[in-house]
Amino acid sequence: MEACIRDQKLTAAKKLDYRLTHAKPVVEQFFAWINQQFEAQGFLPSNPMTKALAYARDRRVGLEVYLSDPDVPIDTNHLERALRAIPMGRKAWLFCWTELGAKYVGIMQSLIVTCRLHGIDPYDYLVDVLQRVGQHPASRVHELTPRLWKPLFAADPLRSPLHTLRE
Repeated sequence: MEACIRDQKLTAAKKLDYRLTHAKPVVEQFFAWINQQFEAQGFLPSNPMTKALAYARDRRVGLEVYLSDPDVPIDTNHLERALRAIPMGRKAWLFCWTELGAKYVGIMQSLIVTCRLHGIDPYDYLVDVLQRVGQHPASRVHELTPRLWKPLFAADPLRSPLHTLRE
């Protein structure tokens, strides 16, 4: 179904209609089958099949997001390709000194990859957000994520005094 959407180069509204018409019945049938398997109770709770079914059932809302948002792909292949560069530097990041340091390296890598996926220069994004975060209302912190930052602030980002040296 997703291949047909790509081949036909459908717009957002038509993509959503196509998914609702063709994919939603399959998704509903899949989750109905999962519920039938639990009702049959043919597996022990420790059985790998039971664990897999429970995993899918518990994440149903997240798995169905692509049915309501045309910009969400059905898989995460594009993210996995973007993150592939991270293992290349694994030896360099092997000794982050602490678990906390490793956590922050992961956060930074995630931000950088997200910026690249949205076509944002990570340097411009980080400079702007780090300057803006102190004056930005906490109730609207979600606006500083790369996805929302781009339409709101990318046209006129805050600049560091070092910006002129960078060019």
